[in-house]
Amino acid sequence: MVTVVCGWQPGSAQSVQVSIELELNVKHHFLAVSICTAVLVFTCNVSLADGDRVSTAEPARAQPKNDEEKILNVYNWSNYIGDDTIRNFEKETGIKVNYDIFDSNEILIAKLKAGKSGYDIVVPSAPFAAMPIKANLFRKLDKTRLANLTNLDPSVELKLEKIDPGNNYLVPWMISLTTIAINAKQLKKALGDLPMPANPWDLVFTEKYMSKANSCGVSFVDSPADIFMIAKSYLGKEPYSTNPADMLQAEKMLMKIRPYITLFSSDGYTADLANGALCVVLGWSGDFSVAKIQARAEKNGNEIVTLIPAKGVNFVVDAMAIPADAPHPDNALLWINYILRPDVAAGISNKINSSSPNLAARKYIRKDLLDDTSLFLSEDAISNMTPSLPSSQELMRVQTRAFTRFKSGN
Repeated sequence: MVTVVCGWQPGSAQSVQVSIELELNVKHHFLAVSICTAVLVFTCNVSLADGDRVSTAEPARAQPKNDEEKILNVYNWSNYIGDDTIRNFEKETGIKVNYDIFDSNEILIAKLKAGKSGYDIVVPSAPFAAMPIKANLFRKLDKTRLANLTNLDPSVELKLEKIDPGNNYLVPWMISLTTIAINAKQLKKALGDLPMPANPWDLVFTEKYMSKANSCGVSFVDSPADIFMIAKSYLGKEPYSTNPADMLQAEKMLMKIRPYITLFSSDGYTADLANGALCVVLGWSGDFSVAKIQARAEKNGNEIVTLIPAKGVNFVVDAMAIPADAPHPDNALLWINYILRPDVAAGISNKINSSSPNLAARKYIRKDLLDDTSLFLSEDAISNMTPSLPSSQELMRVQTRAFTRFKSGN
């Protein structure tokens, strides 16, 4: 038995003495010293004694007083939160949440660069967070106030370290894939005698297939980085290549299939895929799962299938971050720790039908989602996917200009 007696004399007539008894071996007496240090004592006596266990509760960690106004401003993607996530947070904390949405990383980054956005929480896709981190546009996380970080999948945090060394600024929100979904019956009818390609990317990058799919509706996600990364990969180029020749080749290929695209959207394609207005979509896997469920609920006969090509799929982690000039950073930390609770994280995943990076949440996630191999992937499948890595500012500018030309068809 180790008995730790710590005396603190704060320079007044009174003194405070704290006794802590722990069941420890003699060789662990240095831990006792550390305990005293942790509670900020000035003197510490450690004595060893024999005896049976005496159970003593560890003192709770004191939380810094939060004097901020009861407001939290969140900037997130559309359709990316649970039905009661905000309501329950407001009820538990008394903090009013103002929730705004954006539809592209480029819009979010532009607001961060301009400064004074007024937001306390933003949710960029991880590669786009590299520039704000380097430019000191994010506030470093106080991990002592984020006890629920231990619920995260270590492998996801490891991937984020390539963008955020030490995981000092980003906290995973959800995992998504940039890939293809089809309305199987409508596409089969549109293709006629033409069989499905061995490589699903041929559906969206060749005139042979796009000219036929156009009859039942084709949508591309409104994201320059996703489109050009996948296009370059399809051409056998480095996905993040800054070589002007590679960009030009990708743009030329995209221009050839531009006449057959009926929609550019970051969220509207979900309902259109479910109701049959689209039969081929290049977009995000979480949205495809939503479309599947909507189609089943409506019993409209539309069979939504997510395709996972062997290579070129973009593995994306969207992550929470606190802007450096956030007006309510303490409230932001409360929000992050709340989102990391297993029940809360599972509630979001169950609502938006997306893969959660929260391992502890999986026992609360619906079985049909856990069984969906386009959401919860095998290690082999993940190993063949293109990792999301930072793009240089120059590459982002070039891609944005090229994407504008692509959308306009000029």
